[in-house]
Amino acid sequence: MSSSSYCLTEIQRRIDEVKQFLSITLNIANAHTVEFYTQDAWNRFTAVPPQEVLSTFSSCNDGSDQQREPQHRAKDQSKTTFGFCNETDRLVDACELLRAARAHSLPGLGVCMSRDELLQALRESRAESRAPAAAMGAEMETDEFMNSKKSHEVQSMSEVVACLAQHCGVKQVIDVGSGKGYLSSFLSLQYGLQVYGIDSSSSNTHGAQERNRKLKKFSRAYQKHNKAARAQGKAAHSPQEVSEEIKPGVEGDEDSSHVDGVGLSQEEEKERDSEPNQEQDFFLSALSVDVMQPSSPRVPSSQLTDEERERRKRESLERKAQNRTSANEMFSPLTSYVTAETELRELIDELEDAVMVGLHTCGDLAPSTLRMFVAKPELSAVCSVGCCYHLLSEEFDPAGQECLHGVCGFPLSQYLRQGSWFCGRNARMSACLALERVSLGQGIQMESLFYRAVLHVILRDHYSSFKSEKRVGNVYSKAKSFVDYVHRALLRLELDESKLSDRDIQDYHDTYKPRMAEMHAFNLLKVTLAPCIEGLILLDRLCYLKEQEDLSFSALVQLFDPLLSPRCYAVVGLKN
Repeated sequence: MSSSSYCLTEIQRRIDEVKQFLSITLNIANAHTVEFYTQDAWNRFTAVPPQEVLSTFSSCNDGSDQQREPQHRAKDQSKTTFGFCNETDRLVDACELLRAARAHSLPGLGVCMSRDELLQALRESRAESRAPAAAMGAEMETDEFMNSKKSHEVQSMSEVVACLAQHCGVKQVIDVGSGKGYLSSFLSLQYGLQVYGIDSSSSNTHGAQERNRKLKKFSRAYQKHNKAARAQGKAAHSPQEVSEEIKPGVEGDEDSSHVDGVGLSQEEEKERDSEPNQEQDFFLSALSVDVMQPSSPRVPSSQLTDEERERRKRESLERKAQNRTSANEMFSPLTSYVTAETELRELIDELEDAVMVGLHTCGDLAPSTLRMFVAKPELSAVCSVGCCYHLLSEEFDPAGQECLHGVCGFPLSQYLRQGSWFCGRNARMSACLALERVSLGQGIQMESLFYRAVLHVILRDHYSSFKSEKRVGNVYSKAKSFVDYVHRALLRLELDESKLSDRDIQDYHDTYKPRMAEMHAFNLLKVTLAPCIEGLILLDRLCYLKEQEDLSFSALVQLFDPLLSPRCYAVVGLKN
């Protein structure tokens, strides 16, 4: 398979373009929303009214930005860069900024392959080598046992992983940060791959083991029903019918947060908390008939000789041992905290050449996955989709607080490391925002952000500990009003509530309420910059693979619909 059409020097050139854009605009992304009013962020970074940003953002989304002229366009365009005044470093042209942001996002840079393009390239390569197509089981309906987001992700990614395994001629997959095992289970059942799911959370591993136990339980129930049906001269039961009949006896898994050795975004936690407990029942009902092994009619035990009873007992023990081995071969969940230095052969005794995958691996685990792929000769291919960029550690953090354990998650490439590039945690947090969703009116809870920013003003004015390390937490969801919110927050921070009356607290709310549009507009600017910051992080990872000499192919691939799954890009690599 030929290398991606984008060579190392081309990727480096695109990185330089994004760096130049972010060097002008990154201050906005690094401004903390909590300090929005205490630091007067709007007037520090912008010289336009918030209504202009709001209307420009709206017009850009409906495609009418080409006809609009900004209300406060600079008199001399040569004195602005990406909409910022060269003298004051403040935003003076929102329309120019939004256009530049689109040009410096991954779609604007034009460096990504589509999922269909990657699959086509892999299939053409397979046809040239005359290799057989990847084996598939009966088609499984994933939306019966996953929510729509997870179903979309698992189906889209599993086909790519199966094609990568086929291209490399391997049958093993290592799923790093496997969580509840959705991707791992689908790869093993749908494509017959031997999958090792590694997760740092023992509760996730236990949940995966429980699924294997329920799979065997369902298999026994299916055989029992079929044997009874044959004895009565009836048709065999379908897996769906059996699942419905045994459903009361199937226990639901305990819900557990997905831990990838680093952390988990609130979006992912809410997604998993909202999933029904009956998901495993639907999973079992989707199994194809060919994974079940019905037993043949048997002579009643009362009519058996002693030798026959002993033979059947021995066969039964052998079958149970074989079933345990077969179940383990389908999907083997392992509990381990993995880094780039982890020796995979110490975790997996039966390890052969394999494809390494990661679906929404958090923080530093995504770059560690790529480092493992490069360092381990037994890994033939990689398909990594990262998330939770705010949990990345940065090597060139000026405060020296993020990279405490030697190896950092960003930058990964030698090219960016030579320039000592630094993003900042708030900018990486901004990179997690979902532009496509916000464009449709989803994604930003403005009132909760407003409450927190005004609370910070109160803490500054009346309490000396407003810069305390203590966190307010999610008190907004329980608060009935702003006054109630402040009381709950002060209680959480262990501060004296008697300093302020309810009237004093409400006065703060009423004073800053007219400025809420500033916060809304400012957050839209952050959302606009999000794809550019994410793009730089992902281009850095692609550049790292391009810098390796033993890779035959590497690319950024859009695997998912960004409306369903905002972290939609995969870093894909193949060794020679």
